[in-house]
Amino acid sequence: SIIEVFLTGIGLSMDAFAAAVCRGLQMKGRIVKTQMLIIALLFGGFQALMPAIGYLLGSQFEQYIKAVDHWIAFGLLAFIGGKMIYDVICDMREEKGGCDCCGAQVEEDRLDVRQIALMAVATSIDALAVGITFAFLEVNLLLAITVIGVTTFALCALGVVVGHKFGARFKNKASLAGGIVLILIGTKILLEHLGILVL
Repeated sequence: SIIEVFLTGIGLSMDAFAAAVCRGLQMKGRIVKTQMLIIALLFGGFQALMPAIGYLLGSQFEQYIKAVDHWIAFGLLAFIGGKMIYDVICDMREEKGGCDCCGAQVEEDRLDVRQIALMAVATSIDALAVGITFAFLEVNLLLAITVIGVTTFALCALGVVVGHKFGARFKNKASLAGGIVLILIGTKILLEHLGILVL
């Protein structure tokens, strides 16, 4: 039913919501609405795209997807989270008298679309398996991916706003926390797939 699809969309979007909060933490000035929309579109778009890919792939590739999806998600999120922490350390050193470890700093209000896209891919990989399930259950694919995409879009837009409100107050501490959260999300995905963590 559409309610079940909606609840599935909420469940799938939780990691994306947390990642969007982390991105909001990095926004030092006022929220740029176009950036918020781009972030929400990327997360919502990939969250809708992955079930469609899973649906089309069907069960024949299920074992290959499940064998590596958690490692890909963990690697991407750990890398992005580690880079956020690294940038904060460089920024703190710069404030104390200069830092040569990271070269030119990226402008605060500039949106790194490639980084956001990697985060969107990493947090939506689980949706591939959901798409395979949709194929077995003969779910209306267009309706399902629309509901999932719109739900994720709305939650991620909210996540950016929430993250920004905290980030505007705590700046570097908030970005540091955001990097740690991304690493923890990746670790959670990895442990869940390895059967070590059950939530």
